[in-house]
Amino acid sequence: MTAEKGRAFLLKIGDGGNPETFEVIGGMRSTSFRINNEIVDVTHKESGGWRDLLSGAGIRHVALGGSGVFTNSASELLMQSKALEASVANYQVTFESGASFSGAFQVTALDYTGDYNGERSYNISLESSGPVTFTAV
Repeated sequence: MTAEKGRAFLLKIGDGGNPETFEVIGGMRSTSFRINNEIVDVTHKESGGWRDLLSGAGIRHVALGGSGVFTNSASELLMQSKALEASVANYQVTFESGASFSGAFQVTALDYTGDYNGERSYNISLESSGPVTFTAV
């Protein structure tokens, strides 16, 4: 297994076309990806004092996040408009190996910051809507 560069861990937004084209969200410095699984506890008196979980049950979702320097790119402006509309759009996360996760996401938070002697930056949080697919290389 080979280590991968963090700068090659990219968050991309889809253009809604058919076929859909994904563009890297400009200015990103960090990207995060988290798979969340809700547990369903089915422990009972015969579990011997150990918790039993129901496999495959519960709600699954993926959370994406990132931060970067605002560059006024088309992809950043599209992301901003999706946040203002509270609409669901297709996003993709790609890795240096070429593997990727893709699916529909809604922007749940978009924060802008800027100091008087620094750059304007942003933080973004997204939550999945529906299944997220993994594509191996």
